[in-house]
Amino acid sequence: MRLGITDAVKHLIIINVIMFIGTMAIGDGQLFNKLFTLYFPKNDLFQPWQIITHMFMHGGPAHILFNMFALWMFGTPVEQRLGTKKFLFIYFSAGLGALAFQLGYYYVDFYSEMQVIADLNLSGEMLDKILNIDTRQGDYLVGEKLGQGLQPILNEYGYSTNINQEQFRALFNMNAITRSAMVGASGCIMGILAAFGMMNPDAKLMLIFLPIPIKAKYFIPGIILLDIISALTGQSFFSPSNTAYMAHVGGAVIGFLIMWYWKKNDMNKYRWN
Repeated sequence: MRLGITDAVKHLIIINVIMFIGTMAIGDGQLFNKLFTLYFPKNDLFQPWQIITHMFMHGGPAHILFNMFALWMFGTPVEQRLGTKKFLFIYFSAGLGALAFQLGYYYVDFYSEMQVIADLNLSGEMLDKILNIDTRQGDYLVGEKLGQGLQPILNEYGYSTNINQEQFRALFNMNAITRSAMVGASGCIMGILAAFGMMNPDAKLMLIFLPIPIKAKYFIPGIILLDIISALTGQSFFSPSNTAYMAHVGGAVIGFLIMWYWKKNDMNKYRWN
């Protein structure tokens, strides 16, 4: 393994840095976010191109720094081994897999809350307006803001049915899901990390905050397990609490499946070794 950086990794880092500078420098940080962040499909800001562009967006200096460092560290040897085309195939496939896992996770919660409000018989147009009420207060979403925005909508549609506490809670949770947003290359990089681990199972890796060398074949499944626990419990271990944990899991799973297929397939054009 030579030191340095491969072509695809270099260009991916350049694109990510350009997008980050644009986010910081243009439109007070709002223009790029509104255009290129991936919003939940029920959000008025959702656009189809965000499916790709969100992979090049980041939430802050630490976010992009850690992701680009990981992309260089693991992406370079993977691209050297697989070649640029296969590397990019894994990278973007893992990004799409991350998206599918995270959105699927959101939709399970969203439709479970839909059952709670079924008796309200809200029209689709009315519900969309409720879901897009701005409930932000600083860095938090608050129920009082939902209540303030809800009453004018009820009045507009002449809606007189009482909304009980459980139904209000469900509407608030659905609003929170609708206002969720995804940014970052983490899902793509988890796919590359899985590929690296399959090619180098005995390579020793370690976390910055836990400098204990662990073989990749144990380290990577351990990271995925922690992400699953975090997604199910809300308990964050090494990431910010707003991390899209299931996106990490989805990216790693897709990266693993692609590598497993290439490794096991007997047709030479699909093999990676």
